[in-house]
Amino acid sequence: MTKVIDRLRPGKTVFSVEFFPPRTDEEERQLWRAIRELEPLDPAYVSVTYGAGGSSRDRTVRTTGRIATDTTLVPMAHLTGVNHSIAELRHVIGSYAAEGISNVLAIRGDPPGDPMGEWIPHPEGITYAEELVRLVRECGDFCVGVAAFPHMHPRSPDLESDTRHMVNKLRAGADFSVAQMFLEPEYFLRLRDRLAQRGCHQPLLPGIMPITTPKVLGMTTQLSNMTIPDEVSAVLDPLRDDPAGFRTAGLEITTRLCEKLIAEGVPAVHFYSLNRAKATREVLENLGLSDGVLKG
Repeated sequence: MTKVIDRLRPGKTVFSVEFFPPRTDEEERQLWRAIRELEPLDPAYVSVTYGAGGSSRDRTVRTTGRIATDTTLVPMAHLTGVNHSIAELRHVIGSYAAEGISNVLAIRGDPPGDPMGEWIPHPEGITYAEELVRLVRECGDFCVGVAAFPHMHPRSPDLESDTRHMVNKLRAGADFSVAQMFLEPEYFLRLRDRLAQRGCHQPLLPGIMPITTPKVLGMTTQLSNMTIPDEVSAVLDPLRDDPAGFRTAGLEITTRLCEKLIAEGVPAVHFYSLNRAKATREVLENLGLSDGVLKG
């Protein structure tokens, strides 16, 4: 199977897409509509998330495996350490290998129910993501990605501690990292600079959720530990009762953000798709998509 790291081409910006495993038959139909719409654009890879506490484990394995066998796409499966013993984690990793999946995003994960609740390690599990990276590495020939946080992980007490944990994950054997969402490129670029100053030059991918509705904008800020920039609020707040106008302006803001990142030489733009293809396709068209490569 193709490794994600081999799809990140030096000197060119590509794109990738994240999906979540469907919970109902209708969600499954919607997911596969999105996959088939995006497949001809040849994303560098597509990833499938893993629910809190492993709640979607079987669906994640099944969905990622089907992408591997039924499409031309390069799949990456998520893996979280929440509520799992080392033995259970080895089993999940083995399930991925059996499905022909060779790319894993290793995430410690948040407590189910309350992401900011007390994080209690499984007595026979892992405490930090770096341990999960090492475990995946021990289990086979996987390409391993990790999460990055331009606005710091919400549990980090300070910037230095946050950077140290990020460096530890990369030095444990991660091939690349995917950033949580942000709306101001400076935060992403400062993170990239901090990692480079510590000798970590693995590819860092910005995570982008196309802004289409006030609800999506709220999700972006809630999940990324940030506030909405004043310049974004100034444009979007007057349009909250105008769905079409809000969507048009939101996608324009998303496009401008991507353009700035491409100009800074990011290896890929990672889109959080919410299992829909339309908004991602529109942003890609705005950026001048050609055979999976974005024109800066």
